[in-house]
Amino acid sequence: MDGFDTLLDRGLGSWPARRARIDPDATALSQAGRTRSYRELAVRTDRLAGGLAALGVQRGDRVAYLGLNDLAAVELLFACGRAGALFVPLNIRLVARELAFALRDSGSEVLVVGPGVDAVAAAVIAEDVPLRAVLSIVEVPGVASAPLEEVLLGADSAPAVACASLEDPAVLLYTSGTTGRPKGAVLTHGNLTWNTLNQLTHVDVSRRERALCTAPIFHAVGLGQITLPTLLKGGRVEVLPRFDAAGLLRTVEEFRASSFACVPTMLQMMVDHPSWPEADLSSLHTVVYGGSAVLERVAAAWRERGVEVVQGYGMTEAAPGVFMETPADGVPRPTSVGAPHFFVDVAAVGSDGRPVPLDPSTTPSELLVRGPNVFAGYWGRPQDSADAFTGEAGDWYRTGDVVDVDDEGRVRVVDRLKDLFISGGENVYPAEVEAVIASLPGVATTALVAVADDRWGEVGAAYVTALEGVTLDPDELREQLRTRIAAYKVPRWVFCVEELPMGGTGKIRRVDLRKRAADDVAALLAAQPPAQQVVPR
Repeated sequence: MDGFDTLLDRGLGSWPARRARIDPDATALSQAGRTRSYRELAVRTDRLAGGLAALGVQRGDRVAYLGLNDLAAVELLFACGRAGALFVPLNIRLVARELAFALRDSGSEVLVVGPGVDAVAAAVIAEDVPLRAVLSIVEVPGVASAPLEEVLLGADSAPAVACASLEDPAVLLYTSGTTGRPKGAVLTHGNLTWNTLNQLTHVDVSRRERALCTAPIFHAVGLGQITLPTLLKGGRVEVLPRFDAAGLLRTVEEFRASSFACVPTMLQMMVDHPSWPEADLSSLHTVVYGGSAVLERVAAAWRERGVEVVQGYGMTEAAPGVFMETPADGVPRPTSVGAPHFFVDVAAVGSDGRPVPLDPSTTPSELLVRGPNVFAGYWGRPQDSADAFTGEAGDWYRTGDVVDVDDEGRVRVVDRLKDLFISGGENVYPAEVEAVIASLPGVATTALVAVADDRWGEVGAAYVTALEGVTLDPDELREQLRTRIAAYKVPRWVFCVEELPMGGTGKIRRVDLRKRAADDVAALLAAQPPAQQVVPR
C-alpha cells in the first residue's frame, strides 16, 4: 500500500486515463444514506487500526465482531488486516453458549458489538469470556463498552507494522463441527486475494458496479463473492443489515443494484412475495447463489425478468469459490455448478485414494480441491487440519462432497460423504446437534438426519430414545434445544422411538433412517393444515 499512497501524493488524479479506473473520491461503501469514499475508507481504516493498536492489539491477535452487517464492520475487517490482526466475524444466529465457545477457542481478546444483537451480546458477556476490551458500534443496553467511533477518532494514524504478506492469516470463520465442536477455518490474505481474482475472471465486474452485500459477513460468501471483488474494481457496495424479501426487492429498485449473492431460499422468498410482480429489476444483471440447487420454477421466474441467476459451489475452506456456472450461452442448467474457477485445481478421489482427473470415467467420486484460495488449516487443530488434506504433497482438500461429470463436462453435486446438510444456506452437522440432544435430561440415544423441505431446502429430523422409566415429549425437547443451539440447527421434527436402526458393527444405519424420516414426515404433513406446515425461524 505504501507505493499506492505515494502515487496518490504525487497527483494520481491528474492522470485522466487512470482516474477513470481509480478514483479516491468515488463511493466505496454505503448504508442507509451513510457513505464512505475510497479515500475516507483508507483514512478511517488506518485510524481504526491505530486505535486497536492503542488497546494493545498486536500482530496475530484476534478481534471478534458480533452484529448485523454494517458499514463499520467492513471498516473493521480492513483495520484488522492493517494492524496484522485476525478478523473473527461471529454467527449472530448462534446462542450465547455457542458464541462464548468461539470467543474462547479463537482466543479473541477484543469483541466489537454491532447493531441488532442486544440480548445475545449481553448474554455472551455474562458467560465471563476473558476479553481485554468490548467496543460497540451502537449503544448496547446492559453491556459496558467503548464506542468504536471514539476509538477511531482517538487515534492519529495506523500502527507501525509491516504490511501483511499473502501467507499471513486474515480472517477466522467458524464452521460447524463434524465431531460436535465448531472449527475455525483460517483464511489468509492470499486466500481472500486469489478468491477475489477467481470471481473477477468468472463474472464481469466494473467500477460502475452497484452491488448489494446481502449475505452475512460471517459467511465467506458475504465477503468473497460480492464485496471484495466489487471494491477491488472500484465499484460501490451497499451494505444491507439483514435479508428481507420485500426490503431487498425495494432496495434493488431504489439503489439501482446490479448484482448480489444469496442462497436459493432467498430467491424463492422474493419470487413468492406479493411485491414480486411490480418490482423493478431492470438494473440487475447477475445474481449469484449457492448452497444447493434452486427450484426450476424459481430460476425460471428470475430469467423471465431478464436476470441471470448463476449457481456457484464452494465452502468456507476455499474462501469460498470452487465452481461457478457460466450463463454466456443462455442455456439453463439448474443442477450444474458449472466450471472450476480459473485459479482452482479440481480432481476426484481414485480407487487407490489418490487424486485422478475429474471426468465421466472417474465419477461419481469425492471432489478434491487445490489452489491458492484454499485455507491454511483449522485454528488450533493440527490433526483436523492434516486429516482435511490428501495427496503426495498433502495439498488436496477433501471436500466430502460426491460429484458427477456428464459428457459435456458439467459438474453436479450428487451426494455428501459427510453427514452435514444445508438448511436455508446454513451448514448443519448432525454430530454437533446430536451431542446437545444427548445432553438433555432423559435422553438415551439420538440420531439426526435431513429431510427435504419446500422452504429451507433441508431440515433436521431427530430420532430419540429415552432412558428407562422416562417419557420424552418432542415439543419440550425442541424448546430446550432453542436455548442451547441456533434456531436453524433445531430439528424441525422430533420422533421418540424405542430403538434406532443399528448395523452389525453397532453404528446407526443412517440410510435406513433417512428413508424412514421421509415417510414419517410425509405422513405428519398430510395430517397437518397447510398453515402449520411451515415454521419460521
